[in-house]
Amino acid sequence: MPPGGTARAVPAGSQQPVLVVMGVSGSGKSTVAALLAGQLGWDLGEGDDLHPDENVQKMAAGHPLTDEDRWPWLETVASWIAEHTMAGVPGIITCSALKHSYRNVLRGSSSAANRVVFVFLHAGRDRLARRMATRTDHFMPAALLDSQLSSLQLPTPDEDVLIVEAAGPPGGPDRRPAELAAEVIGRLGLRPEAGSSALGAPSPGTSTAAAHTASAPSDETGDPT
Repeated sequence: MPPGGTARAVPAGSQQPVLVVMGVSGSGKSTVAALLAGQLGWDLGEGDDLHPDENVQKMAAGHPLTDEDRWPWLETVASWIAEHTMAGVPGIITCSALKHSYRNVLRGSSSAANRVVFVFLHAGRDRLARRMATRTDHFMPAALLDSQLSSLQLPTPDEDVLIVEAAGPPGGPDRRPAELAAEVIGRLGLRPEAGSSALGAPSPGTSTAAAHTASAPSDETGDPT
């Protein structure tokens, strides 16, 4: 577990939060975010879909993105987040959010910052590389993993980021995506929709982020992305 990985409460204010599921490629962001959206009935956004075409082409060709490449994309992700926080609509969006400065952009104005909650899916390089090697439906080649890891600035305690260990015990299998989603729901004190599906489309409802206390897990498999 990286520094700042204690299970302390993550404040999200009294209004519905937006969760940013963050981490390097291969950590399981898309799978876990989809599970959370299905169980909570919240809007779901895929940060990778918001990349401009030139970014996608650059990564697909094996070239890492620079800060200059990422800023316009981060602003687009931040706009998605701001639309939800301003409207009081809960949502979940994936974004690598590798650096402190990137996360600050995504938090937005100070009035909305306490409603943006980052969930960092952490795993070691070997496990990430193995996951990326098995993917066939993503533009990010496995060769770019090291560039992402070198750019990653681990969350610090003052950022109030919820850190979830995605790897299993040494020599054992990775933790299942549904177990990770259940940990997020438990530790943030979120309430699943009645009759929600594991990976279903968002259903209308009034999920609430209650008091943020530490708690626990569940089941299901998936191909983490």
